[in-house]
Amino acid sequence: MIKTIAAWIGSYADHPDPRSALAGKIALVVASNQPFYPLYLHWIVGTAAWPAWLSLLSTPFFLAVPALAKRNSLAGRALLPLAGVGNTVLCVKLFGASSGVELFLLPCVLLGTILFRPDERLKTAIVATLPFIVYLFVDAHLGHPLMMTSDYPRLVALNGMSVAALIALIGLLCSTVLAAREA
Repeated sequence: MIKTIAAWIGSYADHPDPRSALAGKIALVVASNQPFYPLYLHWIVGTAAWPAWLSLLSTPFFLAVPALAKRNSLAGRALLPLAGVGNTVLCVKLFGASSGVELFLLPCVLLGTILFRPDERLKTAIVATLPFIVYLFVDAHLGHPLMMTSDYPRLVALNGMSVAALIALIGLLCSTVLAAREA
């Protein structure tokens, strides 16, 4: 049964375009990890972490990446970093910039550059620039976060390690795609 589910998930994420397949795999990993984030926050700050459950509102967008890529490769590839930026903005409103959640804009920039072909540079520029714009302007316009805590250093550590793990995963998956092209 587990093999059947894994095969179905693999076929759902798979795509003949390596960049779209990469986007699909990364999106499904992010979506599968999202339910654990509120649990981590609850463990760190207790019941004050209730807003973390609202971060799951972005999960359908990550889950939609492979399906959209099958209909329109460019749109599917663009959805992943855009969903990441949207999720980050939501989480900044939920937890505040002091939580370090804006660090998740870094993988969005990375995805905005690697998921597009050389002939798609204008689209690359737009998608890769959006996280910078969000970082520069979003804090001033979101108001106070829904969650207030004295454990911000622990949240920064959690978010920093999560971002590092996500960037490492992206690197490993890119390395696999490059190795397949060299073979």
